[in-house]
Amino acid sequence: MKIYRETDEDYDVALSRMDRRAVPDRNVRETVEKIIADVEARGDEALVDYAERFDHVHLTPDTLRVTDEELQEARAAVSDEVKAAIEASLHNIAYFSKNSMRQDWSGVNAQGCEVGERFVPYRRVGIYVPAGKAPLVSSALMTGGFALAVGVPEIVAVSPCGPDGKMNPALLYALQEAGATEIYKVGGAQAVAALALGTETIKPVEKIFGPGNRFVVEAKRQLVGAVSIDLLPGPSEVMVLADETANPAFVAADLLAQAEHGPDSVIVMVTTSSSLLEKVEEEIEKQAATLNRGAYICEVLDEHAFGFLVPTLKDGAKLANAFAPEHLVLVVNEEDEEETLAGIHTAGAIYVGNYSTVACGDFLAGPSHTLPTGGSGKSFSGIRADQFQRRTSIVRMDKAAAERSVPFVKVFAEVEGLDAHGRSLELRAES
Repeated sequence: MKIYRETDEDYDVALSRMDRRAVPDRNVRETVEKIIADVEARGDEALVDYAERFDHVHLTPDTLRVTDEELQEARAAVSDEVKAAIEASLHNIAYFSKNSMRQDWSGVNAQGCEVGERFVPYRRVGIYVPAGKAPLVSSALMTGGFALAVGVPEIVAVSPCGPDGKMNPALLYALQEAGATEIYKVGGAQAVAALALGTETIKPVEKIFGPGNRFVVEAKRQLVGAVSIDLLPGPSEVMVLADETANPAFVAADLLAQAEHGPDSVIVMVTTSSSLLEKVEEEIEKQAATLNRGAYICEVLDEHAFGFLVPTLKDGAKLANAFAPEHLVLVVNEEDEEETLAGIHTAGAIYVGNYSTVACGDFLAGPSHTLPTGGSGKSFSGIRADQFQRRTSIVRMDKAAAERSVPFVKVFAEVEGLDAHGRSLELRAES
């Protein structure tokens, strides 16, 4: 882990690099543009060709969709322990969703118009589930589970399969339990294009959810308008903001867990305590020796982990807001906890206290782990239940409300030169 202290010559430069914006890479943008155009032009044929090229699997348009037989086989192959864990996670997701869904409301404004909002589930959504180094079973739950809780009737899942044409049984089971009505063996930017634009086999959706690599994220960005999207969730990242009260073993464990995602991860530790920094580094070395992929994880930390020793917690919060971390672990003394927490406004999710861990948030707690990354937390928040709801405003007027509204509407109509607008209300008031 590269450590930066206020006395270092390159400290300010390192701080400035932490101030991020989610700006697309030009080469990625151009590559994705070509893929989208190809899927739009060739449909299923393009999906099959990209599966061969990127996933090294031979598919046909007839084998893109997961069959009922494959779903039954997956259900039979999954252990009771895995099923119980999936059930527990979905239970918490449903609880969280119930409390965060938007509710219909109505009221009466100053002119007597009844106004309100109506919230209904999207009819057809797409969820993207990565399946690169490991099957992200939890991502199926943290996207599809919310759609299920809100009551979306058609949940279309896409995820790449292995060279043998099969998908991980636990992932297939999780998708079934999360309410997926269709599952396709398609990944990458081409999968996002298929969901947004449709092909012969895959009908287009209204909104796309889920994390992915930079090509997937860029495809979502480019297709806004053809389809709605949730946010821009790319490779995973964590920031720990801590003082001397943090348990160094716990902090080290969180950093090691994040590095387990691989070299695309970004790992940042910010602290007011030089002693904590030293102890965390010692703990990383000690704990890594006990992990199956400890040597690899340490390599990731050496290249992609950064530590900042800051003068005050306010400086740490300022750095956190500039970085806009996907996950922020906040461990400070009780006297400073609420003030520090209130000062952070760009984090995707915040885990407060020594015993709060990102892993629990990723798998079980209830809030979605699909969160903004790469600095996009300055503009986006993570997946929420209300993102699966379509909002419609309602206006209902009687003659009295029309009469009371005429004077104001006439002024706007005259200012904007739209006399037909004003007359449309006057006619009702005069009837």
